[in-house]
Amino acid sequence: MAEISDEVIMQHVKDGNLADMSALFERYHLRLYNFFLKLTRNRDISQDLTQNLFYRMIKYKNSYKNELSVKSWIYQMARNLHIDYCKEEKRSEELFLKTDSYPVDISDEYSGIPEEDYIRLEQAFSALSNEQKEIIVLSRYQGLKYEEISTIVNQSVPAIKVTMHRAIKRLRGIYFKQI
Repeated sequence: MAEISDEVIMQHVKDGNLADMSALFERYHLRLYNFFLKLTRNRDISQDLTQNLFYRMIKYKNSYKNELSVKSWIYQMARNLHIDYCKEEKRSEELFLKTDSYPVDISDEYSGIPEEDYIRLEQAFSALSNEQKEIIVLSRYQGLKYEEISTIVNQSVPAIKVTMHRAIKRLRGIYFKQI
């Protein structure tokens, strides 16, 4: 049996079949939790933001337009929710400057990378700008294509590519200075 597309499920939700949102929850909740975790560095906040995101998806289900992929719509909402959280808490800078006690994704398994290398990478990552972190998380950790990221952050694909190139170059520079 073929898997039902996100867009079909979202149309069912828009038509009032809210129970179908559980299929989208199953597909995306772990990825979205990890997205928030990379940005907030706090498990409890990430769980709350993930829960709030699915609440918003139901509340604003009619804002979904068929010409947009459901994945892009979800990440756009996730990004906006994170921005709202940072504004409300007025902690954006302190959240991104903390490098101690950074939790590991719940889906991560031992990768054979020495712990000190992982710590250096996370410290280098924390030195990037918020925009650079967000682009890296969406692309490398969430596996989104540049076209999807372009839609989510409302920038052109070339601008996304430039930001990614600069972010990786800066990350590499900071990382190797630590060694």
